[in-house]
This record gives sequence, C-alpha cells and structure tokens, in this order.
Amino acid sequence: MATRKTLTFALMDPPYESARSTTALRLIAIAARRGYQINVFAYEGAVCLPFAKQTPHANAVHGRDVEEENHPLPRKWIAALIKEAKENGGRLDWVNCGLCVDERGVGEAIEGVRRGSPADFWKMAEASDNTLVIPTK
Repeated sequence: MATRKTLTFALMDPPYESARSTTALRLIAIAARRGYQINVFAYEGAVCLPFAKQTPHANAVHGRDVEEENHPLPRKWIAALIKEAKENGGRLDWVNCGLCVDERGVGEAIEGVRRGSPADFWKMAEASDNTLVIPTK
C-alpha cells in the first residue's frame, strides 16, 4: 500500500477579511477528500478561524433573520474538514499558534484544534511532502 501524502499549510489571514482563507480551506477540502495527511498551522489572525464562540447573525440591512441570512461560520467548515479527512482515511492536524491565540483572546477553539508554537510548524514542514504558506498581505 502506498504511503499517503502529507501536506502542510500555514495560514495567516483572519476569517472574512480576504479570499485567501477561503481559498486555503478549499485546498484543504480537496486534500481531505483524497485522504491526505494534512497539517495546518494557523498564525496571526488565522487563529480566529476555529474559534468556538463564533455565532451566526441576522442582517437587519437586508431585512433577514438569522435563518434567512444563513451566515457561514469558519469553525463549522473546519470541523467538517476534520471529519471528512478522517472519513477518507486521512487526518487533519490543526495547530493554532498559542502566542497569537493569547494576543487575540480566542483561546476557545473547536474540538480537534490544538495549541502550539512556531516550532510545530517547523516540524510539520520537515515531515511533509509539500508545504504551502498563504501569507497575509
């Protein structure tokens, strides 16, 4: 049996600020569907992506209630990616930079996300077949 590929992603952008985070999650979704071993190191604002206290909201400007607005929550996307990777024989190891978490006050992450340091990113990159850094502007 062939060894599964290992991919590492370093993300820096917070949710909703640019298309970079969405693009990264789409790439991670492809890898999860293929059953890859996936590492994600979230740095700077990206540590907010799996923040457990994200909540949907209404949009009074457009006259929509919470259900009608159907506001997307990155924490739900990440939880689904962790599940999908596992279901396809892979895994998604998401590590939030602890220093960045503390600076932003987002210490409560969803299940499956762990706290780490830049040293974790180094180890992930060394053990990977490929690493993609998606920097902030």
